[in-house]
Amino acid sequence: MSVIKNADMSEQMQMVAVECATRGLEKYNMEKDIAGYIKKEFDRRYNPTWHCTVGKNFGSSVTHETKHFVYFYLGQVAILLFKSG
Repeated sequence: MSVIKNADMSEQMQMVAVECATRGLEKYNMEKDIAGYIKKEFDRRYNPTWHCTVGKNFGSSVTHETKHFVYFYLGQVAILLFKSG
């Protein structure tokens, strides 16, 4: 189950982010591989440059392009996804 914690992103893009993260979690075991999968999918669908952090314990402070940020949980795993650059 996904829980959006913070978002500056369309509902449609948020749904795609959750779908990509779900696939990444099914496909990979390592957090860096899950993050890489989500990043590459968003680079492909919405043009570069996307950044993604996946984990259970991290802090962050990021600058993102308007309407290109989402922070959510899938179960116990947090996903931070944003476009910058």
